[in-house]
Amino acid sequence: MAPENLSCHYNKSMGFFYSNIDADDKWDNTQLILVQVVGSFFCCFILVSNAMVIAAVITNKRFHYPFYYLLANLAASDFLAGIAYVYLMFNTGEVSRKLSVRGYFIRQGLLDISLSASLANLLVIALERYISVMNWKVHSNLTKRRVTLLIVLVWAISIFMGAVPSLGWNCICNLSDCSQLAPIFSRSYLIFWSASNLVVFLVMVAIYMRIYAYVKKKTSMLMPHTSGSINRKRTPIKLIKTVMVVLGAFVICWTPGLVVLLLDGLKCKSCNVMKLKRWLLLLAVLNSVMNPCIYSYKDEEMWTTFKNLLRCIGNGTRRQRSTKANARPLSSAQDTGTSQPPSEETKNDDKDILKT
Repeated sequence: MAPENLSCHYNKSMGFFYSNIDADDKWDNTQLILVQVVGSFFCCFILVSNAMVIAAVITNKRFHYPFYYLLANLAASDFLAGIAYVYLMFNTGEVSRKLSVRGYFIRQGLLDISLSASLANLLVIALERYISVMNWKVHSNLTKRRVTLLIVLVWAISIFMGAVPSLGWNCICNLSDCSQLAPIFSRSYLIFWSASNLVVFLVMVAIYMRIYAYVKKKTSMLMPHTSGSINRKRTPIKLIKTVMVVLGAFVICWTPGLVVLLLDGLKCKSCNVMKLKRWLLLLAVLNSVMNPCIYSYKDEEMWTTFKNLLRCIGNGTRRQRSTKANARPLSSAQDTGTSQPPSEETKNDDKDILKT
């Protein structure tokens, strides 16, 4: 092994590490501009829509339950993902080769934190749904204090997971261990990252399979004792469907990327992972676009709250315009501050008028 591969290269730019892995990751200018324009549109939608989800949970008292607090936290992780995608899009292509090691860690760290937060939120929501379903309640009995602790724990774990490569689990001092998709990340870290996330996917799927089996059994037991069909709005079924659709979209959008990361970590040379990189990023962006649409489509109350928020914004804007339009305009003399003091003749006229 060459001595250069065992020395540390913290002062090098990312171009040095891209040259080390000999990766063909060059972007055509037209392609890059197209990706930035389309991606910026999607990112704006992600930021605005997820901000509306958070605002809806805060303003509507009907959403002041553990499930919706956790759903708002999931929207917050998608909001962070939108910021991470914007930063990534304008620091990719040739620009990425000019980044410093610290800048690259920030770019990838934002993505890793948002993914970890989304995954941890979905896992916590799955456990909350499991507790509520086993008690056959729409909402669990988790207190606000416990929900707050769970949210803090989710973000603490996510920030730690995103910071792991910058804390030392990288290949800056061992170039032979560098991966292709992330030139300063160790292959061992990619294996750990992708494998752990895939295991969490399987755990969540197992939890929802258990929930589905229990709900189906419970429903079949209750049907003979009810005059008609069970009111699904008063059972946990409705919220479970929403979460299952969100989880399904998350698994579909992120599993291919995690598998490719795992293959890169395993040093699969015939897999040609670099060609799949851009399409996998598009899938990841699509997932954050889909979630607010799923909330509003599957939850009528959420959609109604969205419309009320938009109506309030529209009324506020119209009221502001009307106030400006009805404001009394200043004369040119008042506007410039050059008005002349009244003459003696004018004062005498005013006195005569007052006497009359």
